[in-house]
Amino acid sequence: MERSIMKDLKAWKASTRRKPLILQGVRQCGKTYILKKLGQENYQSTAYFNFEGQPKLCEVFQKNLDTNRIIFELAAFSDIKIKPQETLIILDEIQLCPKALTALKYFCENNNDYHIVSAGSLLGIQLAEPTSFPVGKVNLLHLYPLSFEEFLLACGQETLIEYTKELGLSSVIPEIIADKMLSFWLDYQICGGLPEAVSVYIQDRDVQATDQILDDLLVLYDRDIRKHALPLDAPKIDLVWHSVPSQLARIKNKFIYKEIADGARARDYENSLQWLINASMIHMITHISAPRIPLPAYEDTHHFKLLTLDIGLLRRLSRLSANSIILSDKHYAEFKGAIAENFFAQEMLAYGLSDLHFWTSGNTAEVDFVVANDSRIIPVEIKAADNVRARSLSVYQERYQPEISVKVSLKGLSYSAGNRLLCLPHYLLFRFKELTLQ
Repeated sequence: MERSIMKDLKAWKASTRRKPLILQGVRQCGKTYILKKLGQENYQSTAYFNFEGQPKLCEVFQKNLDTNRIIFELAAFSDIKIKPQETLIILDEIQLCPKALTALKYFCENNNDYHIVSAGSLLGIQLAEPTSFPVGKVNLLHLYPLSFEEFLLACGQETLIEYTKELGLSSVIPEIIADKMLSFWLDYQICGGLPEAVSVYIQDRDVQATDQILDDLLVLYDRDIRKHALPLDAPKIDLVWHSVPSQLARIKNKFIYKEIADGARARDYENSLQWLINASMIHMITHISAPRIPLPAYEDTHHFKLLTLDIGLLRRLSRLSANSIILSDKHYAEFKGAIAENFFAQEMLAYGLSDLHFWTSGNTAEVDFVVANDSRIIPVEIKAADNVRARSLSVYQERYQPEISVKVSLKGLSYSAGNRLLCLPHYLLFRFKELTLQ
């Protein structure tokens, strides 16, 4: 599968300010695949090391942090001649060897001619520990599940993508094209963006096999919680994780601790919440009191909603069947708003728009997202179907007079210059960044 992060990896290789690279991302989002592909296509050789499959590798880093010795022993272990600038060194599941993380600092300082990339499914947990993180001595990248654009590419829809890239604010999408895009958007809601699920769904159109892959991943996430979290925290983390679908299904999307368990309080679950955030399994969308730059200065960290890493996993975590989406039955009708919001956040994160918040005006109005794009603060209303009424967005527009507002729905693409309102279909969110700056 083609991933847009490859251009960032190639830029890292070519940079004169290159440092050892840490690639973060959840389990099974394609980190190992993309790093091996980088090595195959851009280096003379690749030396791959996995601390999970080869636990004795840690012994190489335990003696001392002499980088010349480490390279010599890694070469002997792999039987690959490791050459500066010509060999890509991949350290996979590096979170299992904190000393290897620390060693990245010394490679940066003493042997930066060696091209080293590292990855791990729970790397964010380890990096949260101040003793492990080589501050200022590494480059960081984050790999997310496939965006909808990458999904279309995996489906062989290069021409369709090229067509959408030519669309401007005044463009009209023909119904035949809109129907085709909506069909793919329906497929994406079923399989989500995790590569293995995408691959099976596209190649075999096997919903049961796709669901099994997603269910197996959820089991692995549960095992990761039990294995890597502190014993006293693991049950609480599990409760928070499994409460996300029911919290999202509520009319008001504020996260309520008391709905996790009877008598649950914020102070008892805050660490569990942060563990899931560090693991990139959930994303916190905080409330802001006013839409001003910088947005985090106006956020209320005690008033927030949680979204998951992938809509395919969210569907299975909520036990929503693929048939419910295909037939658009009552179960899907009750949950499609949650999927639509989660998808919006998933797309924004994939394109580097991570400053996501929401806004309310007492009990009278709630704007689903407020997004910072360059110097613009953009209010966004999410509609799961073709309903285009957005009273809350009108309240926001009247009060703050934004340069542009966005309404996301199943309606087509349109722009009203009078009230500076962009109507954007879900399937064109990968054009959000460009269209909202026009």
